[in-house]
Amino acid sequence: MTWTMWRAAGGAMSDSVLHELTPANAGAIGAVIAVAVVVPRWMLARRRRFGWKTVAATALFVAIGVPATGRVDTDGRYRNAIGALLPMPTVAAVDPSGGGDLRRVMFGAAPAEDLTALRGAGRGLNVVIVVLESTAARYLGLYGAASDPTPHLTALGRTGVVFENAYAVYPESIRELLAWLCARDPAYATTAAQDAAMPCASVADQMKAAGYRTALFHSGRFDYLDMRAVVEGRGFDTLEDAAAIGGRIHSSFGVSEQATVERLLAWVDARPARQPFLVAYLPVAGHHPYATEGPGPFDGRTEAGQYLNAVHEGDAALGRLVTGLRTRGLDEQTMFIVFGDHGEAFGQHDGNSGHSLFIFDENVRVPLVIRLPRGRPARVRRTVSVVDIGPTILDLVGVRPASDLDGVSMLDRAARLSFFFTDYSRPWVGIRDGCWKYLLDIDPGRSRLFDVCADPAEATDRSADPVADERAYRLRALQWLAHTQAPLTRNEPRPSGSSR
Repeated sequence: MTWTMWRAAGGAMSDSVLHELTPANAGAIGAVIAVAVVVPRWMLARRRRFGWKTVAATALFVAIGVPATGRVDTDGRYRNAIGALLPMPTVAAVDPSGGGDLRRVMFGAAPAEDLTALRGAGRGLNVVIVVLESTAARYLGLYGAASDPTPHLTALGRTGVVFENAYAVYPESIRELLAWLCARDPAYATTAAQDAAMPCASVADQMKAAGYRTALFHSGRFDYLDMRAVVEGRGFDTLEDAAAIGGRIHSSFGVSEQATVERLLAWVDARPARQPFLVAYLPVAGHHPYATEGPGPFDGRTEAGQYLNAVHEGDAALGRLVTGLRTRGLDEQTMFIVFGDHGEAFGQHDGNSGHSLFIFDENVRVPLVIRLPRGRPARVRRTVSVVDIGPTILDLVGVRPASDLDGVSMLDRAARLSFFFTDYSRPWVGIRDGCWKYLLDIDPGRSRLFDVCADPAEATDRSADPVADERAYRLRALQWLAHTQAPLTRNEPRPSGSSR
């Protein structure tokens, strides 16, 4: 927790900090402080001194440790609190163009389901986008979980198109917001504020130009981690967060989901007659510390159970939204796009908790459902990315997307790669290519390769498999990272469709 992070987060971090202020954690912190105070005094009292040989030997071991991290898998344990404050390592200079389409498949045999019949199927319909907070696909009944915390999402999925392998670009809400809203990949080793300066013809900009009324409602606060810089001036006629919505505050992160849904439905009631609308709803249910208004069906004595109860409560708000539109006679005039902004981890891999630190499937594989009126059920196995959300919405409603986007319509039948990265503390970049999933730990330069169809737990490294070339994946991953930074290095102007 750095001062910069604390200042950016503001009061929205207080619940999570207090949640972790347990006797065990406080005792561990106190023990470290006590050792730091007592040991130097003890050594001075005994006049212990280190000779030059000891200092030289220590320096030698430190020097050896730097190159050794690239050959010994320490799983990040060589990093410390000081190292985490250092700038992200730069990546090798590569041609970001990659000689063509960076998202073309490499070694994965991916199905190419044909959804082109849906092109224009949403013409004239209202569009509701629901971005589920911290919701990983693996925990949901729609994706095979034994217990289902999201029955309303499952009900939508029964009559909708379910994407089985959808991936977030970055495991953090603010930067993922840029991905789906602008169909732009967030840039490696930058901040959300720098991302916000990139060119962006947002889906809201383009829908507004096509005659739609637009709004975004967020149960949290736009001031959290520079979210305001990402959403303002992006084509929304109405922008409201917890400060404007009010209602019963149950977490420092925002207001109750019920209050937000009621405010959204009031906006729907007040809209101009016969004008179609696009509205985005960003809940906070599911975010640590997993606050809920009441007990849920899962064991609340564990963090995983608390999380599932929070996701369940968020799903109840989704149900109220669907019911609210149905009672207004709008269900046959509205399509839903529901997806997770990123996942949440509970120790499935060593050191992996929360969402921002790694890019294993529990961090970045998310649910994605598109539900059109009168139901057009399908399950799509090919890999897609959250960066494709905006172009897909435009393709569904018959609006031509802006050019030069990172995202493409998911209605196209071609299979594509999905890329994802994190630079929150320890830099990783990854690729999903059919059944293959490649991960590169940038700092030491070590990589892993998994067959996630046969090994969904990502437990067995297949880097030596002759079917997939680890070196080719490494080059493509680095080319993609260079591509994410290109708009910043070119200093491109913002498109005229945006007011920011």
